Amino acid sequence: MESLVVSVQALQPLILFFPMFILIYLAAYFVVFRDWTPKTRPEAASCMISFFHGTPSAVLAPIALFADQNLTFSSPNTVSKSLVLEFSIAYFLTDLLHYILFYPADLLFIAHHVVTLYVLVSCRYLVAHGSYAVLFLLILAEVTSACQNTWTLARARREDVPFAAKLYAFITPPFYALYTIVRGVVAPVFVFKMGAFYVSGQAADGKN
Repeated sequence: MESLVVSVQALQPLILFFPMFILIYLAAYFVVFRDWTPKTRPEAASCMISFFHGTPSAVLAPIALFADQNLTFSSPNTVSKSLVLEFSIAYFLTDLLHYILFYPADLLFIAHHVVTLYVLVSCRYLVAHGSYAVLFLLILAEVTSACQNTWTLARARREDVPFAAKLYAFITPPFYALYTIVRGVVAPVFVFKMGAFYVSGQAADGKN
């Protein structure tokens, strides 16, 4: 995998990934969801790029992490981990533009994306260390994304599409359960362990 990643890395992935997400967004907005209402089309297009980011990230991030034999909170970024970071940077840049264009008053989500980009960019380009924590949090954030995007699309059309209403009713309980477990249980435990590590000063010492 590393040899393949190195060849892709030489092509400056961010320069490739960002236009890719822009094109996916435009295709979703102007083609796939062209018959949706002006209110639901932007949200649906955002879900589309999230589909293309979430599940691949939830798969690629663990592969990148398991490929690193020196995996600690303070270990340097490998090529494969950097690739996943750039993939995510491109996605969040695209979705940030989406919010600024269509939902400029949604300051909470805009702030979320700005902070997330700050963490991703810092980890990738400034410190070049600590991607274990960032990618593990990315996995926790994106492992539910396919379910969440399906739920969001079904919710948007449940009033006028019978199948969407049935899908929404079917997927809501498992989505809520999975989301609660991941975001309410697993994520806080990991954040606590990460915080304890950095507060202890082990990062500065280069220890595990």
